[in-house]
Amino acid sequence: MIAETLSTGFGAWNPIAWLIAFAVALLLAWVVQRLGEPDLPGEGESGKPYLCGNDEPTPEGTHIGGSNLYWGFTEAMKGYYARVVPLHTGCLTDYVLWFLGTFALLFIFIGVC
Repeated sequence: MIAETLSTGFGAWNPIAWLIAFAVALLLAWVVQRLGEPDLPGEGESGKPYLCGNDEPTPEGTHIGGSNLYWGFTEAMKGYYARVVPLHTGCLTDYVLWFLGTFALLFIFIGVC
C-alpha cells in the first residue's frame, strides 16, 4: 500500500503525510503572496532602496574583486600557486592532455596494486 508508513532505523516516513504537508505549505505561500501589495514602487524616492539615508553607490564602487575576496586563501596557498600557475597555458588541448595523463597514471597505479 502506498499509504503505509515506512519504518526505518531513524524513524517513520509516510509519503501521503509529506504530500499533504507540502500542498498546505504551497497553499499558505500562495495566500501570503496574494495578500501582498500588487503595485510596484513608482519612480523617484519611493522606488529607491533604503540605505540609511545614504546615496546608492555606483556599481563600480561596490565591486569586490576576486583578489580581495580570496586573499586569505591565496596567501595561505602561495607555495602551491607559485608552481601551478605557470603550467596553465589557456589551451584546451593542454588541459585534456593533463587530464588523460593523470588518468593513465591512476590506472597504472591501480593495476599495479
